[in-house]
Amino acid sequence: MSNYNSFIKHTYKCTSCITLIFPFALHISVCLCTGNSESTLKEFLLSPFLWVLSLGYLVVFGVKTAATDWGLLFLIQDKGQTVLMGSTYMSALEVGGFVGSLAAGLLSDRAVSRQGLGTHGNPRHGLLLFMMSGMCVSMYLFRVTITPEIPQEAPLWVQVIHPVSVLIGVSEKEIWILFLGAMFGFSSYGPIALFGVIASECAPPNFCGTSHAVVALMANVGAFMAGLPFSTIAKQHSWDMAFWVAEVIMASATIGFFLVRNMRTKMGRIAEKMD
Repeated sequence: MSNYNSFIKHTYKCTSCITLIFPFALHISVCLCTGNSESTLKEFLLSPFLWVLSLGYLVVFGVKTAATDWGLLFLIQDKGQTVLMGSTYMSALEVGGFVGSLAAGLLSDRAVSRQGLGTHGNPRHGLLLFMMSGMCVSMYLFRVTITPEIPQEAPLWVQVIHPVSVLIGVSEKEIWILFLGAMFGFSSYGPIALFGVIASECAPPNFCGTSHAVVALMANVGAFMAGLPFSTIAKQHSWDMAFWVAEVIMASATIGFFLVRNMRTKMGRIAEKMD
């Protein structure tokens, strides 16, 4: 009986020791197998793709803010349009932006589900480039094709829109201005929605929110640039010149994003594959 009690007591002590030691042993084994995969703040901030995204967001948000803040004055002062037409243009821009934001999320999610996320390139990048190109085209057409008077020789866009104009009883110029506003809104609000998503999903897990905050901060810098600096160009030269500068900057950013489409997009440290 005494031997039996001694055995039970010894077994209980061994079980208690195993219970205490097991969590620490498990933790050590996990660390040895996975390593320290969390990125440091320095590694995260030194990721080139973070600043590529930030610069792109700065340009897109700055150009979009310039169009929404000063597009009305541009139409009235330089293009000879009415206040009502200018206000309608702004409404069309916002409606296009609503559709563009939804389309950007839906289409880019489908691209990610088909291709998956890797360390280089991003499935959302193609749609981002397409919409940034749409911003460039719509800005160019907005600046060049809209004139106080329709030329004697009707441009191609007038001939295309004429049947619709006759059908709904609205002039070709008004339809064209509304179309360009909706096109610009669609093309600008889509990238604005995508930049934050890409910044979060390409960031290390411990810096997802910080990544979004950094690119959003750069967007605010772009909005500042669309204020006083942009209006200063218009004051010194003209609204046409100011919007031409915005076009050139937007086109340069689009070309730059095309050139880096296959760069490493995974920010921070990439965990080494274990045998």
